[in-house]
Amino acid sequence: MIRVKKIETDQELQQAFKVREVVFIDEQACPPEEEFDGFDDESIHFIAYISGEPVGTSRYRTTDKGVKLERFAVLKEHRGKGVGKRLVQTALGQIETTFESGTLLYLHAQLDAMPLYSRYGFQKVGEKFVEASIEHFLMKKVLS
Repeated sequence: MIRVKKIETDQELQQAFKVREVVFIDEQACPPEEEFDGFDDESIHFIAYISGEPVGTSRYRTTDKGVKLERFAVLKEHRGKGVGKRLVQTALGQIETTFESGTLLYLHAQLDAMPLYSRYGFQKVGEKFVEASIEHFLMKKVLS
């Protein structure tokens, strides 16, 4: 069973950071200084557990453009089990209770994650770009 919750303790945040380190730094070769970008303190974080073990994470934060969803990461051995879906659902649920209708939501989607975000109403905008040596598309959605 997958359990996703808003991070409330330093221990949970450290578990999320470890998932991000494994997925983005070790697996995808993202430089640590790009992954840990200085925005963690101002972000709302989520962590996903399976059988009590941390297996995924995400965060969102307010920017001058809207609400940016980011750092969606699921450990390789737990992909395809619905963890990413639950992370998106939980983040959107929190955002819907926090922000007004009409708020712009956006994210930088890695190509293989685009179908997931599309299911929740995000649409590709503009041209493909490279961030941390990985191809992405900007995806946007207006909160209804």
